[in-house]
Amino acid sequence: MQIHYKALRGNKIFAKTIEAESEKAVLIMLKSQGFFPIEVKQQQDVVDSLFGFLINQVSFTDIVNLTRQLAIMLNAGLTLVDCLDILKKQTTKKGLLELIMDLEKQIRGGSSFSTALRKYPKYFPNLYISLVKSGEASGKLTDILLRLADNLEKQREFQGKIKGSLIYPALLIAGMIGVMFIMVTFVLPRLMEMYKDFNINLPLTTQILMVVSSFCAKFWPFIILAVFGVVTLIRNYLKTKIGKLQFDTLILKLPVISNVIKVSALVDSTRTLSILIGAGVSILEALDIIIETTDNMIYQRAFNKVDKQVEKGVSLGTAMQQEEIFPPILVQMAIVGEQTGKLDETLGRISKYFEMESEIAVKAMTTLIEPSILIFLGFGVGGLVMSVITPIYQLTSSFK
Repeated sequence: MQIHYKALRGNKIFAKTIEAESEKAVLIMLKSQGFFPIEVKQQQDVVDSLFGFLINQVSFTDIVNLTRQLAIMLNAGLTLVDCLDILKKQTTKKGLLELIMDLEKQIRGGSSFSTALRKYPKYFPNLYISLVKSGEASGKLTDILLRLADNLEKQREFQGKIKGSLIYPALLIAGMIGVMFIMVTFVLPRLMEMYKDFNINLPLTTQILMVVSSFCAKFWPFIILAVFGVVTLIRNYLKTKIGKLQFDTLILKLPVISNVIKVSALVDSTRTLSILIGAGVSILEALDIIIETTDNMIYQRAFNKVDKQVEKGVSLGTAMQQEEIFPPILVQMAIVGEQTGKLDETLGRISKYFEMESEIAVKAMTTLIEPSILIFLGFGVGGLVMSVITPIYQLTSSFK
């Protein structure tokens, strides 16, 4: 392996990278030659470093598995410190190992589990921490972690279904754009060159294609840079409150996609409310968490209004009824849940209903998008072929 070292001898510092069996062997070698080692570490190339960084990143699946394992071990009667110690010994992923070790260190130092988790908002959102805090206060941390693990697994499964349904249309669109760009930029300019030598009147579509292909052939690096620039500007704009609000408003008005967005938002919010209320979290605190975790700003504003109404003493169902964005079935289930004292159960049931509705909506969207893309692709390729072939047909006809 490649070992890099820095060592002091006399008044000079020597730095070098050598081939050695281990860091220990380099230390022994340096001491035997009269050097004082300052730093000795294994040298990694850029590819290995990047690959190692990507592999060692803590993933959503890691958090799901960690939550499930902690719940099972706590249920078996182990202390939280013992659970983390066992997980530490069997974890091989560097990023996850460092996370577990730090959590264990904080808890041994007297911090609560929820306080220790607050150090890692990237992995443990406010919902997760609030539920853990509720479990610590009620003495039902094991039950809470089991619920959390179930919720995270359902969330992962639901997101996986939606992403899986959209992969094919996305690849189709990307492939279509890529092929069209390559054809217009690199293939057609050579084909169009021969038309300049023929004394024929070119169709308007062919003339337009010649201008476009000539422009793309000359300036294609700038076109790619411009596209990346526009995409970056749009992404930065969407990160602003105004940009996000405009985007969320627009996407909820689109014919087919809006249904998927609406139902997906309701799946997450109702499931989260069900878990929070079932864990003993107050409705007001649960709504505050929903407002923070809801991605769509239109629903965020609606839940904010509901929160203010509930704070004044209005029931959850009645407050939701005043917002048009919430469907009647959700309002009725919330009212029934409050009247029967089983709000968490009714919200859980309606969450499953919305999940089924979202799957239907996604299937309907992909069923509509895929043939639309193919039709558009057919017209695009057909127009391209006709623009190229028509002058050849005219030329052959003139020789008859």
